[in-house]
This record gives sequence, structure tokens and C-alpha cells, in this order.
Amino acid sequence: MRHGKHMPETPQEQIRLAIYDMDRTVTKRPTYTPFLLHAAARRNPLRLLTLPVVGLWILAYAAKLIDRTRLKEMMQWMLLGAAIHPQRLATVVDSFADKTARNNVRPGAAEDLKRNKAEGYRLILATASYRLYVEAIAERLGFDDVIATNSLIGLDKRIIARIDGENCYGPGKMRMVEAWLKREGIARENAHIRFYSDHISDAPLLGWADEGFAVNAHASLRHLARNMKWAVVDW
Repeated sequence: MRHGKHMPETPQEQIRLAIYDMDRTVTKRPTYTPFLLHAAARRNPLRLLTLPVVGLWILAYAAKLIDRTRLKEMMQWMLLGAAIHPQRLATVVDSFADKTARNNVRPGAAEDLKRNKAEGYRLILATASYRLYVEAIAERLGFDDVIATNSLIGLDKRIIARIDGENCYGPGKMRMVEAWLKREGIARENAHIRFYSDHISDAPLLGWADEGFAVNAHASLRHLARNMKWAVVDW
């Protein structure tokens, strides 16, 4: 052992992470309801007859009679069924992902993804939409990892119309991102994080990131971003 003056440790190189919300941030339009309609139309068009009932559930959510989690579960139950094997959804997931990547991605988002990738950032998609179809979209857009709302899987491997854990939205998304960091063995102090979102529900993550970007922001987020000194960008 060498004695004498203590030598300082070499600083650990920071891990670069670029985390993106998906709906209306990377994409031009939301994806959850369009996915359910796409799947119902191709698998069982008769399920589209339940749309008036789906509309009533949406009104119940607007009136705050049910929460967002319950609304999503009921929409899935109505348009996909109570349970379905993932193999029976594979074709519609792929076709929807192809359609999304082709027609529903903001040009500015595609450019930003390329820029961050070139700068050595690991690209993470963090969204309230379901992993059920988000992973296929993320793969087509060049993301490295996905943090998303998970579906409950039964013992028979079928996807049940229930959310497993938290809806990846608002404070829940913050907790799920932190849990992902822990699983990946990434200490927050050893990471430089950029976070992108269009919605004020992601304010906790925008403030937590080293660089917060309010993208295509509505008025309330734009106002908050200016007060918090977050970048405001339009893709």
C-alpha cells in the first residue's frame, strides 16, 4: 500500500439521458384512443358500436366522477375486451406503430432525437400511454428505453384491461422515472438529464431535470416555463 498524500478520486463521467413525453410532445396528436380504435376496427369492428358508452365514460371523467386510470381501463375493456393474448394484437400493434412513425411525429422532435443521439444521450420515452403499443413506436423512432403505463398480465399471459401499478402520469411518472433510474443503477448525481414535455402535468420532471424543455406548450405550461427559466421550444 502506498502511503503519503491522499490522491483525489477521478470524477465519474456523467451519464447523459434525454427523456421525452410522447403524446403531443414527440407526436402531433394523442395515441391512446386512436390505438384502441385502430385495434377494434381491425380485430372486431362490432366493438365500435360501444363508442357511445365510451363517450359516457369520457364525460364521467370530465365531471371528475372517475379518475384517469379508471377511464383508460374502461376504454380498453370496451374496445379491446376484458382480456386478450398479446399475439392476437401483434399485427395491429405493428401497423399502428408504422402509421404513427410515418404520419404522427413532429419533424422537430425527429431532429432533436438525432441531435441528442449524436451528442451521446441515451433516449428514453416516458409516457402515460400503454407499453402495450408504445414499445413498437419507440423502436421505430430510435429510443433506447421505455417508461410507460403497464398492463396487468394474467396467469394465462393474456393482457387484462387493468393497469399494473401506476398510471405513468403526473407525480406517478416522476416516481416511475426514479424507479427506472434505480433499476438501471444510475445515481441521480451521476446523470445529466434533459426532459421534454408539452403538458403542465410533467412540471415535477421539468423542474427535476438539469435541462427542462416545454415543447409545443399550452398557455399554462408556457407561463410556468418562463417563470422557472425552462426552455420554451416549438416543434
